[in-house]
Amino acid sequence: MRELAQDLLRAALDVGSALELAQLILRVGHRGRGAAGVDLLGRTLRRASHGQLAVLFSAPDRTVRRFAYRLAVEGRLLPPAELARAAAQDQDTVVQDLCATAALAACADLAARGDAEPYESVLAPLLSARNPRTRSAGVTALRRAGHSQQAERFLGDRSGVVRACARYVVRQRGDDPVAWYRERCMAWEDTELPPGAVIGLAECGTRADAALLLSLLMHPVTGVRARTVAGLRALDCGDMERLRPLLDDTAAAVVRETAVSLLPHAKDLPADWLLERTDRERPRHVRVGAFRLLDARGGIVALRAAVGLLEDPDVKLRAWAAQSVQRWHPSPDGRRGDPEVGELLDRCRHLFSDYVLRRRKWEAWVGS
Repeated sequence: MRELAQDLLRAALDVGSALELAQLILRVGHRGRGAAGVDLLGRTLRRASHGQLAVLFSAPDRTVRRFAYRLAVEGRLLPPAELARAAAQDQDTVVQDLCATAALAACADLAARGDAEPYESVLAPLLSARNPRTRSAGVTALRRAGHSQQAERFLGDRSGVVRACARYVVRQRGDDPVAWYRERCMAWEDTELPPGAVIGLAECGTRADAALLLSLLMHPVTGVRARTVAGLRALDCGDMERLRPLLDDTAAAVVRETAVSLLPHAKDLPADWLLERTDRERPRHVRVGAFRLLDARGGIVALRAAVGLLEDPDVKLRAWAAQSVQRWHPSPDGRRGDPEVGELLDRCRHLFSDYVLRRRKWEAWVGS
């Protein structure tokens, strides 16, 4: 029966029908014994022209696009510039990597044959791509293309992988990316300072650069402040007292980074100070950051904060608080027999079965 089905497909499949049935055949190909149909589809579409195969390049199914671009790359049906545009525009990472790699390989072949400017039509779409994987491929290719000086403007890119590639190209050219980062970060009042330059300094600098980053904690640009906190954490130079005020920052990104940096010090932060920031009058991102630290702190303080947030106006925060209550257990160093624990558990008894509630109270030595 299987052989008969393959014979019928072979007889019915030509380039035209293959274009229409590609999605179905590829979907069936994932099942057991479906590889024969995929192989037949590939052999048929290898006879397709560039124009015919282009129908599949814009298919909504990414599996179809991957298959079509692989055939195009194997058959060398697309020029490097078109491959570069596909890498920059397609949303699928597999297509991005496939087309970017093929475009640069084709450029290298052309350069080896004596083409004076094989990279000119390829670098522009790669370097302007929104996705960082494609941009990083373009940045790395700058060295082979003889345009290493252009890599400097990507040192402050928003993507870490692009910054790393830019630093590689800059170092191969003989320049020092750390000096570039330090020079940018010294202009602490510059509203044009790219946030990527701040975290870039932390990525390749030393702990001595922490003093320079500390001066940027009050920078007017949100992204710079957030990246500064992340950079200090990367250098293991987060000063708890300097970071604490940023838990009240107007920007959610800054508070988020601050909460992550303060997590190792959660038990050292004043409990009342954190509880104040879970009040519903505070901005949502401040309540979230404070509760994250209280939850990490554990003990009765975490339970008190979670029970208080069960009536928070934010649905997600209420759900997080309920989960925190349900997984709460008395801390080993906590005081046993505290009547407040029993009162708090009774306020949220709807979150437990009777057995689990009795168990929690028994663990805390409260109630019956």
